[in-house]
Amino acid sequence: MQNELNARYAEYLKNLSIAEFNPMQEAVLERMSSVNNLMVLSPTGSGKTLPFLIAILTKLNAKDKGVQAIVVVPSRELALQIENVFKAMKTSFKVSCCYGGHSFKTEQDSLSEAPALLIATPGRLADHISRHSFDPSTVKIVVLDEFDKSLQMGFHDQIKMLFKALSGKQQHILTSATNLPALPDFLPFRKVETINYLKGESDSNLQLKLVHTASAEKVETLMRLVAGFNQEVCLVFCNHREAVERISALFKSHKFEHGILHGAMEQIDREKNLIKFRGGAHNVLIATDLAARGLDIPEIKHVVHYQLPLTEEAFVHRNGRTARMHATGEAYLILAEDESLPGYLDKQMEELPISNTLKLPPPPSYACLYISAGKKDKISKGDIAGLLMKKAGLKTEDVGLITTLDHASYVSVKRPLVKQILTSIKDERLKKVKVKIEVAS
Repeated sequence: MQNELNARYAEYLKNLSIAEFNPMQEAVLERMSSVNNLMVLSPTGSGKTLPFLIAILTKLNAKDKGVQAIVVVPSRELALQIENVFKAMKTSFKVSCCYGGHSFKTEQDSLSEAPALLIATPGRLADHISRHSFDPSTVKIVVLDEFDKSLQMGFHDQIKMLFKALSGKQQHILTSATNLPALPDFLPFRKVETINYLKGESDSNLQLKLVHTASAEKVETLMRLVAGFNQEVCLVFCNHREAVERISALFKSHKFEHGILHGAMEQIDREKNLIKFRGGAHNVLIATDLAARGLDIPEIKHVVHYQLPLTEEAFVHRNGRTARMHATGEAYLILAEDESLPGYLDKQMEELPISNTLKLPPPPSYACLYISAGKKDKISKGDIAGLLMKKAGLKTEDVGLITTLDHASYVSVKRPLVKQILTSIKDERLKKVKVKIEVAS
């Protein structure tokens, strides 16, 4: 039996292009079969998704009808990310993803032929439960991913509705990047076994640096700081979307390539900016705390706090985007003369002087191309790579990240080759279908 499981695990790793499980993942896999209620505490970006998806797969039965597993997540980006990982594992099971901003009718149609796995944000899941879009009585396992974030965002009532609708006999897995002081009363269990891989502060490889500035020059100081990173990957955090937009306007006026991310953006624009960031077409992402948790974004060399969060917990999560899994990283705090450090920070930290001269870095190595066809059009990543190599003469190293959505695809290519590529494939077809190919807006 164990040999059969090991073979399945090896197949999943191969499909995901992962060499081996890390120690946290191995610990979860070891305990999941014998523990009914499991809490996994591990830093952001440490790979909690994979073991809980494997735990789900061990529960699924192809002969059973109805929704067998539910994953609850605090954001639509995280929901889509988990769906992509599950699909990449190449199982035979259907998965549906439900979240705010998505067509409710489309989701109901998908749930009418019940998926084995349902991934959902709390509010949208509660809507489907109240409208009887699916039968919760068939559910065998529930995962509350980034559980503390869902509670922080005020989803108590929606998650409570889920547990009221369930039989209470499910296996439960909770994941978090912070230690919860107590479990909420609405959970159908009081005891939980905990696997804790949270590092102590003394173990962190993160260096904190303080940048002083005049209030009127704060945005310009930020731009000079980020320009000095010379295209090393950087994440700038703000507390409000207005600040994100204000900083972005200045960067645009200097033609400084960057992306933005905040909750008021349309879903497709959020996805596009994350795709460009992952693919190296943008090496700077200016964001609210939406980017602090759970998102599959590259290892970040620099985290900049343009505005400091109110709580230490939020500060820890932002910094969790860098210095992950034994890597090193740097976090910068930009402080105007009318601002003070919050009480949770040590007042003694290295002060970093910033040059008064703006020296813009070169553009990112990659550019992102948009293709007007995707998975629902039967277009694969291999089809896109083949077109670029056969018709545009590109080599493997010229092509970066390829992302296929339902009806669109994006591919990172070496920036100097863009004009040559667009000229070479101007009238070409992809799988006999004429598609629009252009630099992604």
